[in-house]
Amino acid sequence: MQHVQSADASLPRGGKERFPLSLYSLTAGAFAIGMTEFVIMGLLPEVAADLGVSVPKAGNLITGYALGVGIGAPVLALATARFPKKLLLSLLMVLFIAGNAAAALAPTYGILLAARIFTSLAHGTFFGIGAVYASSLVSAQRKAGAVSVMMAGLTIANVLGVPFGTFIGQELGWRMSFVAVAVMGVVTLIGLVVLIPSVKQEEDTSPARQIRALLQPKLGLALLTGAMGCCSLFALFSYIKPLLTDVTGMSEGIVPWVLVLFGCGVTLGNMIGGKLADRALMPTVIGSFLAQALLLALLGLVDTTPAATLAVVFLWGAASFASMPGLQVRIMTLAKDAPALASTSNHAVLNFGNAFGAFFGGWIVVRFELSSGAYDYSVLPWTAAAFSLLGLLLACVMLAWDRRGKAFS
Repeated sequence: MQHVQSADASLPRGGKERFPLSLYSLTAGAFAIGMTEFVIMGLLPEVAADLGVSVPKAGNLITGYALGVGIGAPVLALATARFPKKLLLSLLMVLFIAGNAAAALAPTYGILLAARIFTSLAHGTFFGIGAVYASSLVSAQRKAGAVSVMMAGLTIANVLGVPFGTFIGQELGWRMSFVAVAVMGVVTLIGLVVLIPSVKQEEDTSPARQIRALLQPKLGLALLTGAMGCCSLFALFSYIKPLLTDVTGMSEGIVPWVLVLFGCGVTLGNMIGGKLADRALMPTVIGSFLAQALLLALLGLVDTTPAATLAVVFLWGAASFASMPGLQVRIMTLAKDAPALASTSNHAVLNFGNAFGAFFGGWIVVRFELSSGAYDYSVLPWTAAAFSLLGLLLACVMLAWDRRGKAFS
């Protein structure tokens, strides 16, 4: 008989609800995936130089990964709907390990790009299935908090994994960064096998019914809002290293520590955002986008001053991820007939935002080329701020729509 875990099991007598241990194994998986997604951003110049391409073209390694998530996640979610969740999460991690090993061995830019896209197939489905699983382990009042704990793996990857991977890449070569990620994937796989319990499969919902659940206008608006946040983040963060070295004037050795600072902000924002969203979901999302827009505009004004840049980067990291848990829970709530597919599709759409943001950031930089091979990265904070303002507008429309619906109900 399969073991079924419920939210009540995590409640101590007369005490505060605890998060179950199995939730943290999902956090470990999020850490590994977050590391491979973001580590390339601190190594674009090294990868470009080694493979004989420009930095903006190397930026397509970020775009390609994001597109792979966007296209592959919903398809995999539908194709694997009847898979036992523990088996599916483990198989996704095997795919992840193989893709990173291939990236470490890639002899050309094209093969590296293909390896990145292959690896990306694990990303959206893992986060989508994992988020539904995480929210099912706790009471309704703590769903956003549980999702934020799982997503903390992504933010911790920014604090520890990405700077560590960047340091390895700078000292031992960028290929060793992917070796380190593959090793982390092996550790995560062991954790999933040991800690994730087998759970009772939910009653299957037909693919047609799941797709109909995704076609709700409110759900589409929530997905688009999240995509604008990712456009904003990746338009700038994809090129954070050349911004810091060419515009702010920092040395390459400082960059990993700036990524640590950014990651600390991301982790703080993710946890605070989860707690605030459990109390007031849409005001938290709106406040996050407003803070992003203001901080990015400020960064555009002070990005030649190292101390001010460091302060703004930390706060920007916090604001950028504060909206994530709330949007994830809202999307799963709106798509009750297909929470796993909706959650996976959310990560797919977010990664389309990642892809477009990275592409558009590179496109803008090329338009502002100062001389052959020299680019003006100072335009990127303003570009990112524009995307945040679009996200703010969409979030306000969501809130107004909710209030109008309540007024007529």
